Amino acid sequence: MTALAASESAWRRLLVPGIAAGIVLAILVGLGFWQLQRKSEKEALIGQIIARSRVEPPAALPRVEDWNPAADEFRRVRVGGRFLHEKETLVHGLAAGSVPGRALQGFYVMTPLARSDGGTVLVNRGFVPTELKDPTRRAEGQVASEVTVTGILRGPEPRTMFVPAPDPARGEWYNRDVAGIAASRHLGDVPPFLVEADATPNPGGWPKGGQLRVDLPNNHLQYAFTWFAIAGCLVGVFGAFAWRRFKDGAAS
Repeated sequence: MTALAASESAWRRLLVPGIAAGIVLAILVGLGFWQLQRKSEKEALIGQIIARSRVEPPAALPRVEDWNPAADEFRRVRVGGRFLHEKETLVHGLAAGSVPGRALQGFYVMTPLARSDGGTVLVNRGFVPTELKDPTRRAEGQVASEVTVTGILRGPEPRTMFVPAPDPARGEWYNRDVAGIAASRHLGDVPPFLVEADATPNPGGWPKGGQLRVDLPNNHLQYAFTWFAIAGCLVGVFGAFAWRRFKDGAAS
């Protein structure tokens, strides 16, 4: 076989592996750039939370017609009223434990607040561990008198493909679905947002508010380097594979 024929044969044998490697390489590089984009988005979100939740003084709740998630979410707010404990809803979730890296399993307590100025708003009062799911085991926290809640304004939490669908009949919820929870509890018209209570202690210690963390994990740069490194390894492996094919073809 001549050198030209051997070269053409080697190219033909590399066509399919080359196409497959090119597709995988494009995916890996795309994932790397996606992680860089997510890094920028996470940094912007952290800056937004800090600016709105720590600097600004508490404000009144916005009117429903004025609600603008892009401008209003994460603002500090204050609202007074009485909790409707009989209509509380538990949302599955995790919270930071006393041991770093070991999360606690439990629930976030979503309780309607009958506002002193009229209307009802949903309040995320905070986290309770699984063993305190039954409200009778945290009776001190079921405050009957009028209260003032200071917290962070949050929009509803969208359900992603990895989050189970709710089962209202069984009281199983996995995300902050404001409209869904309000409908299941027959709350009528409620604002399309909720108040996430701050860390002000509740009687008896539960629920524990202040679960919104500003120090959100931001490992996207590390993830990007990982994807780019795998892409580099792929280029190296395919280069060695192609060189071997050409070498074997030349030898034959």
